[in-house]
Formats: sequence, C-alpha cells, structure tokens
Amino acid sequence: MPIKIPKELPAYEALSGERVFVMTEDRAESQDIRPLKVGIINLMPTTVDTEIQLLRLLGNSPLQVDITFLNMSSHTSRNAPPGHLEKFYISAGEIARLKVRYDGLIITGAPVETLPFEEVDYWNELAEIIDYSEENVFSCLHICWGAQAGLYRRYNIPKKALDKKLFGVFPHAVNEQYHSLFRGFDDEFLAPQSRHTTCDRSAIASDPRLTIQSETQEAGVFIVTAREGREIYVTGHLEYDPLTLDREYRRDKERGLTIEVPKNYYPGDDPSKSPVVRWRAHANLFFDNWLNYVYQETPYNLDELS
Repeated sequence: MPIKIPKELPAYEALSGERVFVMTEDRAESQDIRPLKVGIINLMPTTVDTEIQLLRLLGNSPLQVDITFLNMSSHTSRNAPPGHLEKFYISAGEIARLKVRYDGLIITGAPVETLPFEEVDYWNELAEIIDYSEENVFSCLHICWGAQAGLYRRYNIPKKALDKKLFGVFPHAVNEQYHSLFRGFDDEFLAPQSRHTTCDRSAIASDPRLTIQSETQEAGVFIVTAREGREIYVTGHLEYDPLTLDREYRRDKERGLTIEVPKNYYPGDDPSKSPVVRWRAHANLFFDNWLNYVYQETPYNLDELS
C-alpha cells in the first residue's frame, strides 16, 4: 500500500519515477481502511531531499500511510523553496495545542548540534511537541539531533562533543535480536553517521527506562528505545540516500572547513570514485518493522491512546 501525499509535492514526481507507490488524496479517500497517521517534523536544511528520503522508506511498506509535514513556527527556514512550507506544512506547535493524535511521529536531525539545546531558537516549541507526543502519539521516532533532543528533554541525557566529526558508514551490532524493530536484521549491519556530538552512554545505560538496542565501539550508541518501542532514538541516518555524505563532504571542502573523507563510503576511501550503498536494505527493513509495529499495536481509535 502507498503513502498518501499531495500530487504537487516535489517528492511525488521523484518517488513515482522510482516506482515507489504513492497515492493522491482523492484516491485514498475512496478506500475503506484507516491509514496510519504519521507526522514528520522536518528540521533539516535540505528540506525537499529529506522529504524524499523519508517518504521513500515509508512508501516501501504494504500499509497505507497518511503523511503530515510539520514545521517550527518559531523558526524561519532559509533553505526551503519559496512557498513550499506554506503549501505543504502546518505548524507543529498548533498540532500540539490542538492535541491532534498520530500513530507515529518522526523528528529529524538538525544542523544545531553544537549549540546548547536551550539556545536553539525553536527549542521551546520542540520541547512542547516532545511533551505532547507522550500521550498523543503512539510511537515517536527521533533521528540524529532529534534523538539527542528527545533524550535530553525526557531523561536529561547530556550530549558530548566529539574530538572530530563522526563521518562515514559504520558497522553496528544488534543487542536484542528478537526485538520487533530488528526482525530480519543481520548480526551486524551498516549505517551512515554524520555528527559532531554523541549521547552520554553511561547516562543512558544507568537509566532503567532506556534500553540500548544497537551500538558499536567506534560510533557509540546507535539505537535506544523506551516504553517498549513507543520512543525510539536513532543517532545516525539510515534514511540517507547514496550521495548525501558525498554532498556534505564536498560542501565542507568548498567552504574551507576541516573535514576528513567519510569513512567506509567511497571505494578505497577515494572521493573520486562513486560511493557504494551498503545500508539500503537494512534502512528499508527498519522502517518497515517500525510501521508494522505501529500498525499492530496502535488502537484503531486514536482517542484511546494513553
């Protein structure tokens, strides 16, 4: 089954060209089923690219997924195409105040990780959303900085600066093979990382409400869960497309920033060669498992959420 998005959204044409099953609102309304309601708080500066990356993965499921894009009304985006947010997004703060309920909510990363949380201009609004999700969203999936923000807001888990940017594609282990999120996973899988900070592992491990589901010695904690999967924190970027790390690398080089070649990404670590994607299968599997978990466990009537 498809994801339901407006036909005018740039992602519609891009994903249709890849034969990802997308559906317009008119067709979806003719079907007698309840789609999963998933909100996406897109905090990334690469607005359209991030939409496509996430929708590509959400559209691989046999379930129909009704997508709502949410933005921070307390922040002015300088990177979205003119009129894009006004046409396709609604205010996340307004959703929280109205107590609109969702089966799932995704909070993306953001390029603000070196700032203290309270100095991010939309922190108060995001904190309100995180608080609202506790009772109004069945499962909240936090990605990269969004994961750090969620762990800090809910559990006061601090982030720590790394000596250098963690950048590349790294192997990760699964600590609990039979968890619903990891059905079908290999013992070791690859995932992209791109960050300057990390979560304090000792603080996570010492909180009995949190479970470290996946980690690696080199990249640290990767996936943490709480409340039996109703909160999921992913410190990396399974959603990245083949050239995302390449674009980040070349962008920083052009700006004259100190940046190393992303590790385990280009053949022979040679940036003149095209990168080889080795995380796509597990990315699709992870998002499929998440949607299936949400579908199986969410009450049919979202008013029954607690």
